[in-house]
Amino acid sequence: MVRLTAAVLFVALTALTQIGGVILVVAWLIGRLIFPTALKGWRRTGLLTGLFVGLYAATSIFVVPPLAARAGRVPLPCWAEPDRAFAAGSVIFCALNRHYAAPDLVVLLTELSRELDRAFPGTTTLFLDSNFPFLNGFPLLPHLSHSDGRKLDLAYFYADPNGSYLPASLRSPIGYWAFEQPAAGDAASPCDTESWLSLRWNLALLQDKWPDRPLEPSRTKAALQWLVKEGVRFKVERIFIEPYLAARLGVSSDLLGFQGCRAARHDDHIHVQIRR
Repeated sequence: MVRLTAAVLFVALTALTQIGGVILVVAWLIGRLIFPTALKGWRRTGLLTGLFVGLYAATSIFVVPPLAARAGRVPLPCWAEPDRAFAAGSVIFCALNRHYAAPDLVVLLTELSRELDRAFPGTTTLFLDSNFPFLNGFPLLPHLSHSDGRKLDLAYFYADPNGSYLPASLRSPIGYWAFEQPAAGDAASPCDTESWLSLRWNLALLQDKWPDRPLEPSRTKAALQWLVKEGVRFKVERIFIEPYLAARLGVSSDLLGFQGCRAARHDDHIHVQIRR
């Protein structure tokens, strides 16, 4: 049972953080050397957990960034600054090392956030998942394509029920799974009849649990327009958003695409990818 638990933890931590499984093994090896063999039960588990957390944090802060930079990926800054109006939608993306990207994506996000803050003072652009720090082809689950440093998800902008912009706010705790829905006059989703072998989750049980925060159309439209018009200067090659939302916002471009009916919905975020 202990070995099975350890194996499950290794796989889960590797899938969630990329480096967590390796850190778990290192913590276990160090624990064998420094903890008394007589120490058992919850005391040993607690010490091992503390050792793992310390090693994980130190490695994430001091070791991973310079190694990732040598592989061509840098961490997206997690907090907004006066001259850089973007931030992580949740600290969890940074804590799990899911905020690494090619330097060109950092430049793109910086310019996008500055433009939105100029047009709408006080606006903070929030990013969600990007990529892990290492290894092209290593999957960032549950995404199908965030595996090469060239992908970035952007959160929508939201308003309160009266239509006033809510700065740096999401509908769900991590920005995903709070889906917009086609309204009267919108084209229906082409995927309504798809029901098997799909990552297109509807998560119907969650939808009425999220706070009442309608999409803020002015900022969301401006972000999308900037990406399709100015983003080409920053090597944008593809943007995924649900077709009915692009049409509702009045934005069209050859860069806008539909991810298909076997992938996750894109009416809770905007997916951006750049050329190599």
